[in-house]
Amino acid sequence: MTYEQTLHYLYNKLPLYSSIGIRAYKADLKNTLALCKHLGDPQKKIKTIHIAGTNGKGSTSHMLAAVFQQCGYKTGLYTSPHLKDFRERIKTNGEMITQAFVVAFVDKIRTFSEEIEPSFFELTFVMALEYFVYQDVDIAIIETGLGGRLDSTNIITPELSIITNIGFDHMDILGNSLEKIAFEKAGIIKQDAPVVIGEVTTVTRTIFKEKARETSSPIFFAEEEYEITAAVHSDEELKVEVFNNDKKLKHSYKLDLNGLYQAKNFLTVLTAIDVLQNNFSLDDENIKQALSNVKTLTGLHGRWDIIHRNPLIVLDVAHNVDGIQQLVHQIESISYKGLHIVFGMVKDKEIEKVLEKLPINATYYFTRAQIPRALPEDELLERASVFHLRGSSFNEVNIALKAAINAASEEDMIVVCGSTFVVGEVDLV
Repeated sequence: MTYEQTLHYLYNKLPLYSSIGIRAYKADLKNTLALCKHLGDPQKKIKTIHIAGTNGKGSTSHMLAAVFQQCGYKTGLYTSPHLKDFRERIKTNGEMITQAFVVAFVDKIRTFSEEIEPSFFELTFVMALEYFVYQDVDIAIIETGLGGRLDSTNIITPELSIITNIGFDHMDILGNSLEKIAFEKAGIIKQDAPVVIGEVTTVTRTIFKEKARETSSPIFFAEEEYEITAAVHSDEELKVEVFNNDKKLKHSYKLDLNGLYQAKNFLTVLTAIDVLQNNFSLDDENIKQALSNVKTLTGLHGRWDIIHRNPLIVLDVAHNVDGIQQLVHQIESISYKGLHIVFGMVKDKEIEKVLEKLPINATYYFTRAQIPRALPEDELLERASVFHLRGSSFNEVNIALKAAINAASEEDMIVVCGSTFVVGEVDLV
């Protein structure tokens, strides 16, 4: 097959969560383990860091990848979903997996794959493992897809596990309470392997501590290790000053991930770096250099991503209650004349709970991504009206964005958000 034919096979032959939702989710590790066994267990041939969480795991993964790259380690990075190109999911030192490897891997595994019928995610994760072995990486940073305990990625035994935070998302799979969701995320904590926890509540803290006790895992809470003493953002960067509670020292950093919400992810990254210093050489100068160049080093996009000025156009993949809440906080910190929001969601999110968080002082351009899971734009408009959100509906993301651009003055701000898939379809600037 050609590369295009291979992609068509992956998207159409295998159950794809981004298209069909829960029906694509396999609530066990059987297929992933079978694929790995068939390939000689690549997961046992590389060192890994495993990252779960409701929000922030993508940013945390990319920050850590940038640090390892800058410190001279050959670094694999597996994340999902992608924005534009399938190959964004699998990178080595910021470079996407080659088309040739994708074609060769699918060709090699195809007969066996069709016998056991894995999901799209199961197959592509194993592809990533095989690629990282082929690339002989020093470390691979692995982001979970959904949850943790039964996520396909949970076949690895990592150097470190990280759980960024717990919020309400994917409740149809993970449960309808923070306790149930935290239990699923805590499933990535492995025997004797340290774990770093980002944000916690009293309830989730107890669940994580109990799991760490069961597995004899050293546990570190980022909010206890560091405090944010100042955070100031601009269009280009986020300046963060932190206090190290153990060493009683202040440190200042500049991040090119300029969303205010990145400060909390940053504390998780700093705590992870401290733990990893036992086995890796991660020096302060390279750490600071890496964190100021995460986008360049890793190719991360879609996190308060400014793509145009006059008017200011921002892309952000916030798509659940906690993410939207953080995004609104960011919007409130910006000066603008008029606010325009291009907004679309998928059907299986908490639509009403997200809509009630959105600012009513904006003009809305309700739209949909071109996937089966997308909520129809007219229905979204109707449901939004209950919360006094005013606007119009558009059947394609770029048509909606063009309408916003035409309506906006140079002093206005346009934010595209609500779904990773909506952001991924933007091609107008």
